[in-house]
Amino acid sequence: MTPYRIAVALVALLIAVSAAWPVGFASASDPVPVTKAPEFVGIDRWFNSEPLTMAGLRGKVVLVEFWTWDCINCAHVTPHVKALYERYAMDGLVVVGVHTPEFDEERDPAGVQAAIRRFGITWPVATDNGYRTWDAFGNRFWPAQYLIDRDGNIVYRHVGEGNYEDTEARVRELLRKA
Repeated sequence: MTPYRIAVALVALLIAVSAAWPVGFASASDPVPVTKAPEFVGIDRWFNSEPLTMAGLRGKVVLVEFWTWDCINCAHVTPHVKALYERYAMDGLVVVGVHTPEFDEERDPAGVQAAIRRFGITWPVATDNGYRTWDAFGNRFWPAQYLIDRDGNIVYRHVGEGNYEDTEARVRELLRKA
């Protein structure tokens, strides 16, 4: 294949990917239109907590993180989520991990429990093997974080690694608005 044809193929691929990118999400951490956070639905099991509901979390600032235990990007983000939880839980931040498997072996509750221990996760984790909560949020990425304000609105979203300072600034801002 000639360099010209390779370049044409790459441009075609970029056009196809950009056309498939969800509307309203031009980059990993653009502001999101304010929408009500959906309930946790189709949860198979809860770890580190009794079952939670968005209605029951009203009045709290909530960070919902979609992750899966065999995702290297999720493993890289976990220490940052842990730091947020340790810094701000006493101020009212609630972190909820939603473990949604990418591969069949990640559906095993024993594997999820082992990952929770390995990563030192002490916040609530819901297993979403049927992708029902994933779909309710319109999520498509691992890891993905959604910040929910005290009124139950999704006010911020970030996918992938990085942008830790901005995420923390958003958490602090929401906690100050108490």
